[in-house]
Order: sequence, then C-alpha cells, then structure tokens
Amino acid sequence: MTSVIPFESTDLNVKSEWIDHNGHMNVAYYLVAFDEAIGDLFRSLGLDRNYRKENKIATYCGDFHIRYVRELHEHAPLKIQSQLIACDKKRIHLCQSMYNASENYLAAQSEVIYLHIDLNTKRVGPMGDGLFTRVNTMFEEHSALPKPDNLGRVIGWS
Repeated sequence: MTSVIPFESTDLNVKSEWIDHNGHMNVAYYLVAFDEAIGDLFRSLGLDRNYRKENKIATYCGDFHIRYVRELHEHAPLKIQSQLIACDKKRIHLCQSMYNASENYLAAQSEVIYLHIDLNTKRVGPMGDGLFTRVNTMFEEHSALPKPDNLGRVIGWS
C-alpha cells in the first residue's frame, strides 16, 4: 500500500493565455487546470485512452464546483492535490486543492463527480473489475485523510 497522501499533479504552470484583463488567472482556467490534474489521476489509475478505447467507455462530468480563494499570476507554478472522497463502480467523487507551488498558498478548491459511461448505451455503466479495484484501493487510502473543508459546500452568503 502506498503512503496516505492526496494524489499530486505538479507539472503545471499558469499560462500567459490564462491571464485576464485584471492581470491574474481567469476563472475559466481554474477549471482547465483542475481538469488536467484529474487526467493525471485517471491515467495513474489506468483510466486512460487505451482503457476507454478497449472498453468503449468515456467519463462524463456530472457536477463540478470551484471555490476561488486567492488569485494566481502568470507563470506561477501550480501544485494540485486530488483526494478521492467516494466511489462505486459507476462514479468517482473527488475534491481538489490548487496551490501556488512556489509561495505555498491555497488558490482554489474544487469538488467534482465523474460518471463512468458505457458508450454502447450512452448510460452510466460499471467499471471493469481491475479498474474498480485500483480506484477503490485509492479511496481506502484517502479515507484516512481529513475531509476537505469545501466538501459539500453550498453557494451563498451570510
């Protein structure tokens, strides 16, 4: 069993084209960066292009929430930690934390649910046993971690 830490993606930087008229990262690109980190996580589990092609499946995002905490600037190195919160054979629930890797501050958090889709039926379908075993193993490891403070957050103000 591996050490109990969130999965980390660290080969990311804030790209020039992600900067808006205010001089910081545009809100849309937080989603892009989070999605790239999800791709890293999925590939590490074997939920990659080959699995998708061989099994005629896709993953669809069922819900995605982003909480913006602090701005990021051009070329800032990013570290994104992904924690598996829940899973079954058809769904993966993740929380992510995005950090400015050089200054080590939290910039944003996300919560997302991905669906495992059978492309033959265009409906949610079960993962193969091998993939589900790897996903469930990571879930069990991540279950020992503290739950993220943004988990289940509802939008609003007080």
